[in-house]
Amino acid sequence: MLKLIPFRSKPGPLRQKLHTHVALTGVERTFPPSDIIVSKTCPKGVITYANKVFLDVARLTESQVVGAAHSVVRHPDMPRAVFALMWSRLQAGQEIFAYVLNMTSCGDHYWVHAHVTPSFGADGQIIGYHSNRRVPDRSAVDTVAPIYRELKAIEDRAANRADGLKSSVERLNSILRDAGVSYDQYVFSLAS
Repeated sequence: MLKLIPFRSKPGPLRQKLHTHVALTGVERTFPPSDIIVSKTCPKGVITYANKVFLDVARLTESQVVGAAHSVVRHPDMPRAVFALMWSRLQAGQEIFAYVLNMTSCGDHYWVHAHVTPSFGADGQIIGYHSNRRVPDRSAVDTVAPIYRELKAIEDRAANRADGLKSSVERLNSILRDAGVSYDQYVFSLAS
């Protein structure tokens, strides 16, 4: 059963600009399977490092990214339930693998198979997060995309954001329960 820990963060100005002024193009970008997108954030999710692959795929510059919330690349069609699960795991000191739909600065989109893990200081406290993202198998995207559309529709239909998130998480739990697997087992079953 997925448990949620509330996480609140205000979107930075760049995220507001991307989501306010950039129309979605419907164009999917990809990157070579040998490339890895890497980023690091502080505990609040503000980017402290992004590699060249990240910058190239997202069509952003280092000065636009460093200091911005990682949500700068969040696609509006990505269900909040997946991010709630991600933050819940990370804040509990656990790693997570997830399929994520991201958006570029020009409105294109790209899918990633993300591995996000907490970084710990000498005192054992979380000092940030490290993420490696690879190109996912197309079959995994084809399986996950309709589920994400369903979860997002549940969130959008709700009377308020909190109810939408709760209902979406309940549906995700139901999908996993019906499949007889945990979230991790489900994600790993899609990777080849």
